[in-house]
Amino acid sequence: MPEGARPSFPRVYGIRDDEEGLLGWSWAAERLLRARNYWVTTTRPDGSPHAMPVWGVWLEDAFYFSSSPESRKARNLASNPATVVHLESGDEVVILEGDAAHVTDGALLQRLSEDYSRKYELEVSFALDGRPLFIVSPRVAYAWQERDYPATATRFEFASRESS
Repeated sequence: MPEGARPSFPRVYGIRDDEEGLLGWSWAAERLLRARNYWVTTTRPDGSPHAMPVWGVWLEDAFYFSSSPESRKARNLASNPATVVHLESGDEVVILEGDAAHVTDGALLQRLSEDYSRKYELEVSFALDGRPLFIVSPRVAYAWQERDYPATATRFEFASRESS
């Protein structure tokens, strides 16, 4: 589990210097797990941003989502895997930064098909329908509660790992 620390934001935001009020990773992971909709931001070939809401699954400190290979986000990821994922809420904020990669492990594809189908009440088989499934393993995450932003602003750093 990543340890929380204060983010290096400009002083004008009033972020505290001490550790009182830091959020635990379990707080952020719980919100990622129970979310229904997520926003994924990618970069177009011309360098401009592209954001779209997606459905997805949070599993073992990684975010998984699907997209048609012809979609703008999938085409963006083919040329630049840098990705930002965040929740819809501006009151309970969780933001992930990492790189997206294709999931190719058959057992993992099967498990995620089952998890996705159960979560969204929609039968999906990533292994059979050819729809690509992406994994975003965060390098860094930010979390805070808006009602107490200066005290709860927390930054998490993750060890790098190989994509599945």
